[in-house]
Amino acid sequence: MKVAVIGGAGGIGSSVAFSLLRTDHHYEIVVIDNRDNMIVSHVMDLQDALSLGGATSVVGGEMSDALDADIVVLSAAVPLTLNTSRDIYLHDNAVIVGGIVDQLAAGGFAGILLLMTNPVDPLLTWVARRTGWSRERLLGYTLNDTQRFRTGLAQALDVAPQRVSCWVVGEHGAGAVQVFSTVTLDGKPVELTPDQRAHALDYAHNWYVRHVALDSGRTSTWSSGIGGALMVDAIARPTGEPFPASVILEGEYGVTGVSSSSPVVLGAHGLEKVVEIPLTSDESAQFIEGAAKIDELSRGLEGV
Repeated sequence: MKVAVIGGAGGIGSSVAFSLLRTDHHYEIVVIDNRDNMIVSHVMDLQDALSLGGATSVVGGEMSDALDADIVVLSAAVPLTLNTSRDIYLHDNAVIVGGIVDQLAAGGFAGILLLMTNPVDPLLTWVARRTGWSRERLLGYTLNDTQRFRTGLAQALDVAPQRVSCWVVGEHGAGAVQVFSTVTLDGKPVELTPDQRAHALDYAHNWYVRHVALDSGRTSTWSSGIGGALMVDAIARPTGEPFPASVILEGEYGVTGVSSSSPVVLGAHGLEKVVEIPLTSDESAQFIEGAAKIDELSRGLEGV
């Protein structure tokens, strides 16, 4: 399977490439970026890492090398700055994403697009309208929302996070819906105290603001890299297990034509099925409110 990583000189793109290299599945990875020296540097390093194990090849390439890829992982973005919301990057990242997507469309790209550039929901909604590509081919990365909720829950319960399972749906951002009815510990439903719920929500809601306030100039490089590779692997080697992703909804959760996060089943053609989970009335209202915001933001990009 050929995977083109566009934005491969950045933290997330290079981390995705490295994480794919560490799997036992053969991926033909092409790393693409407009910073040629960085691409050469990463590829030299990654090629040496291959000798330590893995079943993947990796080369640097140009945009034309992405046209016949099975999957394009798009993580190109403007540099991270101090902020309180991913939405401040919407216009500038739309310019980048739009230019890349236009080249892919003009070149006849027929594969799956995995968008990791933020804010992912309005950008993916806009890309769908811009290209007319089917929703099966358009996936947005949102695993970190669920992982942060999971970490917060594990801290609240004082257990290893691997023992906790949960789901977050809706907007990848402030409007994310943490679904407490999905929380399990060792596969069994668990009742949380008010303090435990508050801790988990605080961790999930405020992780992004706390991280950006560090002014480190880096994003969630490792978790996103591993998660992006897991998502590619779920497409290449489908198991039928649900995976969180932002996808264009077609009536699920009462939303149509807008990309939001949900458990989904992935396969060789991308999106196989949206696994709609039951929400309370408050959770549903929060989901729909987030979708309305996403729709409004995406429509503001129509002139880009």
